[in-house]
Amino acid sequence: MENLKTLTDEELALSYVDGNNKAFDELLARNQDKLFSYIYFIIRDEDKANDLFQETFVKVITKLHERRYVDSGKFSAWIMRIAHNVIMDWYREQRARNLVEPTEENDLSNLKGNDVLDSNVENRYVNEQVMTDVKKMMNMLPPTQREVVFMRFYQDMSFKEIAELTGVSINTSLGRMRYALLNMRRMTREHNIALQLD
Repeated sequence: MENLKTLTDEELALSYVDGNNKAFDELLARNQDKLFSYIYFIIRDEDKANDLFQETFVKVITKLHERRYVDSGKFSAWIMRIAHNVIMDWYREQRARNLVEPTEENDLSNLKGNDVLDSNVENRYVNEQVMTDVKKMMNMLPPTQREVVFMRFYQDMSFKEIAELTGVSINTSLGRMRYALLNMRRMTREHNIALQLD
């Protein structure tokens, strides 16, 4: 039996389709943290994010069994697209019920900005405050703007990848980023926040 750790995600997906359940376990282990972080960042509710994460993987399994996955070298983007659709379905359902409410705060401790910061204690304190301010402002953005900022800056995705994943044009992705940055700049002016990493 081949070593599953040496296989690509795409090879694991096809192996699972052919009946190798251990291949799916390896796929899940490789992708769960990134996928959950994405869902949690957009939803901002851990329990609901867990529900949507599970729903996403049920859809992944279903689509794999229906042989609706074709090896294109982009398994990660494929499952992120499924998660995006699950999130959008949930938002539509909430909107229909009029239950969508903005939250006061969000602990985004799963996002790490400290990796790029200086080791100097004073600089680290200032930088941590800046990152906290940025995260608070991001939380006040509309979900579509927050999503594109997260994908671009925290997942290093290109605008082309963001457009494919969210099912919009590249211009729409760029527009959402532009409006997100404009909104964040407005917030810094209104609240007199200085955003400068030392």
